Amino acid sequence: MTRPRLSARRHLPTSPFAPPAPAAPLETYEVDDRVTHDAYGLGTVVGVENNRDVLVDFSTRKVRIRAPYARMYKL
Repeated sequence: MTRPRLSARRHLPTSPFAPPAPAAPLETYEVDDRVTHDAYGLGTVVGVENNRDVLVDFSTRKVRIRAPYARMYKL
C-alpha cells in the first residue's frame, strides 16, 4: 500500500472547482501577552523563540507551545 503525497496539489485554471483557500496567517505573540489555552487555562507569555514558539507560564508550569498554536487564544 502506498502513502498519499503530502505536497499540495496545484490548482488548474480550467478546473470547475474553486481553488483552495490560502492558509491563515499565524497569530503573533509578545512577552507579557495574556493567553488562554483549552487544556492549561490562563497564562502569560514569558518568551518568544524564532517568532514561532512561545513559552507560556500557566502558574503551575511553563509550557512551550509550537506554531500554529492550536487551542490557544490571545486575551
